[in-house]
Amino acid sequence: MFGKKNKTIANKSVDNSKNKYSNMCLKKSLEDNISLIQNIFSGDEMLVTRRFQNKHLEEAKCCVLYFEGMVNNEILNENIIQPILSNNLAEEINSGNLLEELQCKVIASNNVKITDGLDNIVSSVIDGDTIFLLEGYNIAMIINSKGWKSRPISEPQSARVVRGPREGFTESINDNLSLIRRKIKNPDMKYRFKELGERTRTKICICYIEGLALESIINELERRLDKMEIDAILDSGYIQEYIRDEPFSPFETIGASERPDVIAAKLLEGRVALFVDGSPFVLTVPFVLAEATQSNEDYYNNYIFSTINRIFRTSSTILGISIPSLFLAVTTYHQEMLPTHLLLSIAASREGVPFPTVLSLIGMLLIFDVLREAGARMPSTIGEAMNIVGTLVLGQAAVEAKLVSAPVVIITALTGILTLMNKNLITMAMIFRFLFIIATSVLGIYGFILGFIALLIHLMSIRSFGVPYTLGLTSLKNHNGQDIWIRAPWWTMTLRPKIIGAKNLVRQSRGKSNKK
Repeated sequence: MFGKKNKTIANKSVDNSKNKYSNMCLKKSLEDNISLIQNIFSGDEMLVTRRFQNKHLEEAKCCVLYFEGMVNNEILNENIIQPILSNNLAEEINSGNLLEELQCKVIASNNVKITDGLDNIVSSVIDGDTIFLLEGYNIAMIINSKGWKSRPISEPQSARVVRGPREGFTESINDNLSLIRRKIKNPDMKYRFKELGERTRTKICICYIEGLALESIINELERRLDKMEIDAILDSGYIQEYIRDEPFSPFETIGASERPDVIAAKLLEGRVALFVDGSPFVLTVPFVLAEATQSNEDYYNNYIFSTINRIFRTSSTILGISIPSLFLAVTTYHQEMLPTHLLLSIAASREGVPFPTVLSLIGMLLIFDVLREAGARMPSTIGEAMNIVGTLVLGQAAVEAKLVSAPVVIITALTGILTLMNKNLITMAMIFRFLFIIATSVLGIYGFILGFIALLIHLMSIRSFGVPYTLGLTSLKNHNGQDIWIRAPWWTMTLRPKIIGAKNLVRQSRGKSNKK
């Protein structure tokens, strides 16, 4: 009951904040309008108020308001203030409708809007636009003059490639959308803008290709976004956690990438992208398990080499989950499965070790995960050195101190290397690795088998915006299997994946594909 009451109060506060300026309006007095805006931003010393008047035209008594550091000073001075202060202004315009004359003939800007809504004025000045007020008018001009500093386009640190484009998304949503437009020069590209976050008013954009993306997926994405109740959006991860399917599953059901070529490729398959202002990570829906084992370099290198790498990534993830629990099973419950000499060697290495194998495995794997996380958060040079020193020194010291056996250190190192082969599934591998170890410590090899079956059942039950998470994994005959376990040659992949690109499956014209 108290939860419902609190939710009702929250909804009322949201409604009140939306109608905060509904009872306020601009007046024809310039000073009154300046005072109104200054009162809204009272206490904010970054708000700049610049009054000026043309000495030859008394009616041209003006004021611009903007936030320092958010506008391009060159645009403001040369395209707005200087033309209005010109000596020839009185001769060039008709003072009968001065505001319209200034908008059409004097102010040099590619985007000028007239408004009388205080909500628009407040949001625009916060976004970096300039507000232009004129004596005798109860309306204002919003002039596009954004000019804040942004990070230049460069290769993303989280997705470096040997071969392929070196561009990466930045924190500017306009720059990110332009990177996609440069790759997909098609009028069917559609953009739908929204604002999320009651206090941050973060701009987001839903991007898709009309004729490829399913309307049901687009509508479902908009429905989930409209249901969000949050006061701040600082990164796309906020939205990703709100709208994802299976929120308690370690498997990601929403894709994220910093690379424009990856997002463009997903759009061309019929997916929907979500851009968030202030975040270089762009979300894509739906997201299926096969995407976690794919790399953009697979499509730039030879298909044979790409297929081998894809098989390595897939098998390494499975082995990274399985090897510790299988080692525990055969050394603890099923010694008869090992050759006698190997069994004696493992037994000799365990002499003097006080802890059972299961605790040794869990402890060493936890230490490895701590070193991996610490290395990722450290500066690159320090992180690399710490990983090498930590792995060598701690492993050697643990064996010499008889805290763990040498085979456990070998299994830990092999498991860590295999897990790092596929960074998209590190979290999932870490969680299920420990669950499999616990199940195996209780039931032996049967615990591992039961755990693996439970994992498969969980995967089969997951959906991403209505699309099966295991889409295409069991398809060996039709075109869905051409880009899952292997990467088929481009001339054979004439169709898009079913369900995702259900509106238009044909990727290439049949005439060209038959000719090839």
